[in-house]
Amino acid sequence: MSADISKLTAKHDVINLLQVTDTHLFATAEKDLLGVKTQLSYRHVIDAILQNQQVFDAVLATGDISQDNSLASYQYFAHHIKRLDKPCYWLPGNHDNIPLMAEALKAEGVLPDKSKVVGDWQIILLDSQLTGSPAGYLSPEQLASLDEQLSAHADKHALVVLHHNTYPVGCKWLDQHILRNADEFLAVLAKHPQAKHVLFGHVHQQIDKTYDGIHFMASPSTCFQFKPHCDEFTLDSRAPGWRYLQLHRDGSINSQVWRLSSNDFNPDLDSKGY
Repeated sequence: MSADISKLTAKHDVINLLQVTDTHLFATAEKDLLGVKTQLSYRHVIDAILQNQQVFDAVLATGDISQDNSLASYQYFAHHIKRLDKPCYWLPGNHDNIPLMAEALKAEGVLPDKSKVVGDWQIILLDSQLTGSPAGYLSPEQLASLDEQLSAHADKHALVVLHHNTYPVGCKWLDQHILRNADEFLAVLAKHPQAKHVLFGHVHQQIDKTYDGIHFMASPSTCFQFKPHCDEFTLDSRAPGWRYLQLHRDGSINSQVWRLSSNDFNPDLDSKGY
């Protein structure tokens, strides 16, 4: 992999990031999930990012990297993320095997760091996995670490990153699997006025919303999408996607979601779950 983001010089005083999320990879290319061959859709997203030539300094991979918890799925993720030739930082989702994920990605040179200070910003990645459940939870240790890191760099703007949604996004079936101790998480953020931005995955849809004074952002999956505002499990026909973020010196963030221009990855819209 290329140099650590902390060793890079952000151009024009802006830190440029790329979010890739919810790849749900299998060990083999033939395997599909809800009608989408996830290895192929992920590869097409990486191809499109390279063709797009948008400037970014680092990649944030926000969980559910693997669907089958295989070594080969994590190796496949690393192989293609390394094509971007930028540092990649990751966190686990509810589908990931954390020990295997950590070992496999480290062996491939994908960075294990969970906190970086770059220019006027601090970026903090959290583990919201709750063992045995699709819902999220931040352990007391995670919350204490978040509080300590924000206190240590009170002069820096903060982007906090996790997998699960903190508040209900309007999909009744999906909001059952929300961050269980969201109030505790929000209470920590409320202590630190510089922590005004949260980036997450899990919901397989684009979200840009201010909630409880915090700017929340979520991005499309690199495979299939969940249709917004549905009580029952419902897939969307929208194309796989990713997000670019620009972190400015004044603490603001501009971001834009991109999708594959032609959608060759239509899911089975009759699916009732997975």
